[in-house]
Order: sequence, then structure tokens, then C-alpha cells
Amino acid sequence: MKTVLVFVPNYFPGYKSGGVARTVLNTTEWLSSDFRFFIVTRDRDLGSDVPYENIESGTWVPFGKARVRYLKPDELSLDSLAELVRSTAHDILHLNGFFDPVFTIKLLLLRRLKKISPRRVLLSPRGDFLNGSLRLKYPKKKLYIELSRIAGFYKKLCLHGSTRHEADSIAAALRVPVSSVRTAIDLPIKEASFAAQADASSERLRVVYLSRMSREKNLDGALKVLQRVKTPIVFDMIGPQEDPVYWEECRALLSQLPGNVEANYLGPVAPEEVFDTLARYDVFLFPSHNENYGHVIAESVAVGTRVLIGQGTPWRNLDSDGLGWDIDLKDVQRFVDVIETLSRQSPAERAAVRSSVREAAAARLSHPAALEDNRLLYLNA
Repeated sequence: MKTVLVFVPNYFPGYKSGGVARTVLNTTEWLSSDFRFFIVTRDRDLGSDVPYENIESGTWVPFGKARVRYLKPDELSLDSLAELVRSTAHDILHLNGFFDPVFTIKLLLLRRLKKISPRRVLLSPRGDFLNGSLRLKYPKKKLYIELSRIAGFYKKLCLHGSTRHEADSIAAALRVPVSSVRTAIDLPIKEASFAAQADASSERLRVVYLSRMSREKNLDGALKVLQRVKTPIVFDMIGPQEDPVYWEECRALLSQLPGNVEANYLGPVAPEEVFDTLARYDVFLFPSHNENYGHVIAESVAVGTRVLIGQGTPWRNLDSDGLGWDIDLKDVQRFVDVIETLSRQSPAERAAVRSSVREAAAARLSHPAALEDNRLLYLNA
């Protein structure tokens, strides 16, 4: 059985870093019968100065189907990372995220300097080259791309795109053939709470936004949609505030919402509470600019809550199987029309579709080709 040594900037029990941690966890759950996984990460959540409680650092601890090593800040030096890689027997070194200065760039530098000599290296940018992410601080990113390419960071490693669109973006940015970028879609959660049900007693349509409060996730776009809605709804925002400047922009938009929209910011939610939280709503409004996969979309439909999203995700043609709506972000009025149509339905009508949504979600989430593609990604890295 091959061993995969995975480096990821943030991991569970943290919840502020978004979908990359979920992708890694799901991969280990699905492929643990084929591979042994050792995961290296920080000992604290994204943006936190406080380490996790009751988590032992500096040693390998079990977490799910993998073993995890939580590193303290003084264990993130080049020498410490090199010693960790050299002392951990592995067949594949898997790096997640392209621009992370510690968990990707330092490892590639160590490899280039021959301080570590992994047999195989798999690099998954995890959406870093999609337009919504790449355009943030683009000049700095462009400079690093060019310098690292000249330095030979990407020679004899396997590049991975979660979708063909992402593979095209990686190839264009790094100026490599598209055929050199392997494609395997992110795996969904293995066990979902499909029995969760929403309370059908509320007359008002319940709309939720559950994600990081960041520009690429487009909370401001959701608020601009709701400014046009004329029917009564409840809109709850759930997730960590990542950028204080951006949050102030969103607060200004919140003050402009009409009186028929009751808006509430509820803060972040722990990963184990996501399913039950989503199940309490009628629709998940998530006009994200780009999603490599969109685990929270999968989690929403898994519990029967339809999604209203943009077209920058792999989740397309949702209306065909009743999972929701994927709409061009420029068509704001179409978003408004969907929300107003749903709000005019009775609570019983909205609740009646939940079982069919869960059934359709189960069919989409259990695609065998996705599992095989991920297995081959490691075997052929």
C-alpha cells in the first residue's frame, strides 16, 4: 500500500479555511483502503494566534482515516520541514495550494535545493488559478509564477486540476501543455446526514449564505440581489469574517436592504453543525465567482436544501434534476425572480421537494468515475 504525505495549510478541527481541508478529508475517507495518508498542517485555524485545544502537536495523531501532525509556528522553518519530510517514509508528496508560502513554496524550494528528494510530487493548486482567485494581488502572484517557473520548481512533478476548466487555467498560467495537467474532480463527503429535515412552519422564505465572508465568495453580490427582492424573506449570513474592509462594504449594502428582507449575521459554524444548519433553510444563496468544487453546495443539496448559485462552479444544469439553479451572475433579475417565486409558495410546498432533492443529490454525489480518477491520480502521479 502506497503512502501519501499531504501538506495542507489548515485542517480540521479548524473551519475557517474553506473547502481545501474538506477536500483532503474526503479524499482520505474514500481512498483509505488503497493508500495510507499522513497529513501535515498548522496547529491552529486560519488567521488564529491560538492553537487548537486538546490537540497534541509535534507528533502523529489519528484523525478519521489518516494520521495528522499539527505543527507549531517554530516547526515551520526550512530545516524543520526538511527533517519532517526526510523522517517520514512516503511514496508521494502531495502539496495543496499554489501560493502558500510555507506548505507549498518552502517544500518546492527544499526540493529544488535537494534538501528533500521525494519520489513523486503531486501539486494541486485548489482553485488558485481560477479568475476570481488569481486576480486578487495579481502582480505579486504573476511575479512569483515567473520566478518559480524559471527556477524549475515544476520540473518532474504532477500538476492536478479538479476540473478541465481548472486544468486549462493552470496550463495557461504556467505555460505548460494542457495534457500535462491531470484532472480528477474533488470527492464529496462520504457520509451525509440525508435524514435531516427543515421545519415547515415558517411563512417567510428562509435564505442562507454559508461561507467565508470574502470577495471571491461574493456576499456583496447576494446582497445586491436581495436589494431588488420585494417579497418577505429571512436572510441569514453564516461564516467567518475574513477581510474587515470587505465586511464593511457588505455592512453598507446591508443597510440598504428593503424592509421586507430580515437580514442576520450569525457568525461561523463548526463543521459538524453544517448539515443541520443548512437543513433549516429553504434555499442556499451562493453567487460565488469561482469554486473549484463547492463542498458546501454538495452539503446543501445532500440535506434537501436547493441552491441558487452562479456558473463558476462544476455544479451545472441543476434545474434539470431539481437541485436548484445555476445562473449567470450578470443576470441579477433572474436571481431575484427565483427568490420571489419561492417566497410566494407555501411552507408545505417548499418542504415537499426536499426528499426528491436529497435523492437527486445522492445520485450526483456517488459517481464512480470520480473515485477512480482520484485513485489513478495517486497511482500515476
